[in-house]
Amino acid sequence: MKKLFLAVITLPFLYLAQAQTDSLATKDSLDRMIGQMIMVGIGDFNLLDQQADVFDAIRADQVGGVILFEKNLSSTNTEGRLQRILEFTQVQSKTPLFVSIDEEGGRVNRLKTKYGFPKTVTAQYLGELDDLDSTYFYAKQTAAILYKLGINMNFAPSVDVNINPDNPVIGKIGRSYSADPLVVSRHAQAFVEGHDLFGVATVLKHFPGHGSSQNDSHLGLTDVSDSWRFEELLPYKALMDSGKVKAVMTAHIVNQVLDDSKLPATLSDKVISDVLRGFMNYKGVVVSDDMQMKAISAQYGLVEAIKMAVLAGVDVLLFANNVPDYDLVTAQQIHAIVRKLVKNGDISRDRIVESYNRILTLKKDMGLL
Repeated sequence: MKKLFLAVITLPFLYLAQAQTDSLATKDSLDRMIGQMIMVGIGDFNLLDQQADVFDAIRADQVGGVILFEKNLSSTNTEGRLQRILEFTQVQSKTPLFVSIDEEGGRVNRLKTKYGFPKTVTAQYLGELDDLDSTYFYAKQTAAILYKLGINMNFAPSVDVNINPDNPVIGKIGRSYSADPLVVSRHAQAFVEGHDLFGVATVLKHFPGHGSSQNDSHLGLTDVSDSWRFEELLPYKALMDSGKVKAVMTAHIVNQVLDDSKLPATLSDKVISDVLRGFMNYKGVVVSDDMQMKAISAQYGLVEAIKMAVLAGVDVLLFANNVPDYDLVTAQQIHAIVRKLVKNGDISRDRIVESYNRILTLKKDMGLL
């Protein structure tokens, strides 16, 4: 396995890739660029429904990616039926889509053994075992399955440092490799490299660190100001230095150490633009955690949350739609909101171009374009 801190920088290639995406941004419409920033749950079906609303939005260039959940898995002929759904989904889009899933292993595992998929283990188990070959093995096993199904993005690994073992959403359910950031870094790199073999993009989460929290941001506001430690940034930095980061997912946590305005990281310009992009010099794609989690949806209106996330530096707005019907948000609605914000001058066109360039660069690197 390559050394963790080895970074190979090919400036001519990066310059060419940026020039290519810049030229595309000048040709492509605002509507198309906004569409690439939108990722939504594919829907509440596990058999292909060609009349589903999401396909209208995809054909209209208003979706750049979809996310899958266990509800999208049929209890019989699981692989074949999911492959059919995803093949049809990709054909509807003018630009190949990010097709994503949360497949960390252990508790966060959609592809369960009851559907015929192999057993997975938790990050905590692998960190305690501390055998990189084992972590690499399980990562390759997962990535091979995702590739076969037509899934090209995995919202994993969790690089949260296990500061609080009783953390209900991280430590308590085995989602952290270790309380030692170096152990987290090594195993996260093995996980990423296993996915790289199959062209599946990994997304590090949850920036700037969810490992010390005492609450679950799915359920409400979570403040880590008194428990967060600077070392929670180290796995991100180590993987960035090794050239292994495809994308980063933000956390909906308040961290007054990094932003004294008490904004959740997903909506914080100080956390994303100043810390992640400035201090840590990260140039790639930033994906929000689910914008319908209570830490965001219960505190901010839909329009304001979208506006703040984009202005903070989020490139991909994730709306999983794992909510009651009356809270569902369509891709068309999200698209219309962003478009109106641009037309009103609340968000600049240049800001949309920045995200579009990053997204297209990643899709090129993944071989989708």
